[in-house]
Amino acid sequence: MSDHSWTDLPEVDPSRPNELVLDFSGEVHRVSVDDTFVIGRGGDLDIDDNPYLHRRFLVLAHDAGLWWIANEGSRLSAMLTDGDGLVQSRLAPGARMPLVFPRVILTFSAGPTTYEIDLISSGEDRFTGIGQARQAGGQTTIGVTPMTRSQLLLVLALSEPVLRRAGTGAAEIPSSASAAKRLGWPLTKFNRKLDNVCEKLDRVGVRGLRGGRAGGAASNRRTALVEHAVSTLMVTAEDLPMLDEEFAANQAAKDSEVHTAPVETRRARAEGEAGG
Repeated sequence: MSDHSWTDLPEVDPSRPNELVLDFSGEVHRVSVDDTFVIGRGGDLDIDDNPYLHRRFLVLAHDAGLWWIANEGSRLSAMLTDGDGLVQSRLAPGARMPLVFPRVILTFSAGPTTYEIDLISSGEDRFTGIGQARQAGGQTTIGVTPMTRSQLLLVLALSEPVLRRAGTGAAEIPSSASAAKRLGWPLTKFNRKLDNVCEKLDRVGVRGLRGGRAGGAASNRRTALVEHAVSTLMVTAEDLPMLDEEFAANQAAKDSEVHTAPVETRRARAEGEAGG
């Protein structure tokens, strides 16, 4: 049904420009336009024998100049995300949609296991972004909330896994302790700023950031915060270098304190002996 090989960076074969390339954790399948490719326990993709997964779940086929993906399952849905993480679509049972991006990240869960598959084609990108949003004159739009640099760094640390790999789910969002460590901050500082960010966004109507309010509990606020930040482009992958810069600056400051402390202690001791 498909040509199979192993590679780290799959690309479309120039001699077969209309093929579809699937990359499942380094396992690569190349599907020609005359073939149909099935994902499932009884499909063409060699997925582990997961009893929660349909035997015939997702079907990929070429039709009318486009690659299409159909959900032939009865219970499970799949998520399709473009390679830049700007567009997401949910494919419900019985639904069918075209692949309009050169790279699409396919994710789905069956029981406790989540799967991620890259779908790559060399066809024309049928989606055109608008680039940087143009700012029109007039009054400021209600709901646009300015953030300080430290607040953006906090959001960026929580959003890092999602920004580095589009299609990443909520399970990959780091804990507050991990995000604080990534920045080189004390956990108390991180939690204080997290409270400030959530309160600021809650005031302009972002749901799921405060406990006891409609739209979500406080235990899920990190997920709600990341979803809002990424979907509104509050933070993007281009901002990620700021994390290393912040960590390096805080580490340098901490090292400086360690090296100067013994000098100050010896000086104070010497002054005390001289005064005595």
